[in-house]
Amino acid sequence: MSARHAVSPFDLAGKTALVTGCRRGIGRAAAAGLAAAGADIVGVSAALEKDGGEVGEEVRACGRAFTGFRCDLSERESVYRLLADLGGLARPVDILINNAGTIARRPAAEHADELWDRVLEVNLTAQFVLTRELGRGMLDRGAGKVVFVASMLSFQGGINVPGYTASKSGLVGLAKALANEWAARGVNVNAVAPGYIKTDNTRALQDDPGRSAEILARIPARRWGTPGDVAGAIVFLSSGAAYYVHGSVVPVDGGWLAR
Repeated sequence: MSARHAVSPFDLAGKTALVTGCRRGIGRAAAAGLAAAGADIVGVSAALEKDGGEVGEEVRACGRAFTGFRCDLSERESVYRLLADLGGLARPVDILINNAGTIARRPAAEHADELWDRVLEVNLTAQFVLTRELGRGMLDRGAGKVVFVASMLSFQGGINVPGYTASKSGLVGLAKALANEWAARGVNVNAVAPGYIKTDNTRALQDDPGRSAEILARIPARRWGTPGDVAGAIVFLSSGAAYYVHGSVVPVDGGWLAR
């Protein structure tokens, strides 16, 4: 067996992965999963502890380095300050996980401008800015991985979440558009689409017995997903095993879309 094939295609040793929204939920699980695969982690969250808190501990327990930054993705100036700070890292970002997101639950007729603007800024615009700026370095190096965290509402309309649905649908289009431009230059751009995952964003649904029962009745796996379920797909798309995967949206939904 050659030295090239002796290394697992999932091995991320020597890579630096940036994970937005790393403090909890899918972002925290993704950071831990990427660290377990060998990557050093740059974590970003609006309320991140100086040492990274629990996610920092999980990453260091894998023997990997954790560097944390606070950034409010709803403020464009904060995003550009983050980018300036990232320029001071000893190593460039090889893997970008655009996970951070927010949701506002209001009927469309009551969905105020400020709710719409904040959701679109965090979920779509800030992610484009980060990807555009960090993507330039990836293109120059001829290598890089970008993974957007989309949603089941990238495929469906949802109820009382027009801004969230629009933003998550936009992420899928953005992933495809960037893949068309960047695939031939060695940069993979893809997305995962989590189904009903036990996170803070779905707390209102989990706590509603009737709605939760309706959701579970449609999921062939008969359970809510966990952040770790999504992290596995993120690690795959971040690895050498996905070199020929471009512009894809990988559902992690317990079979929801197949129903």
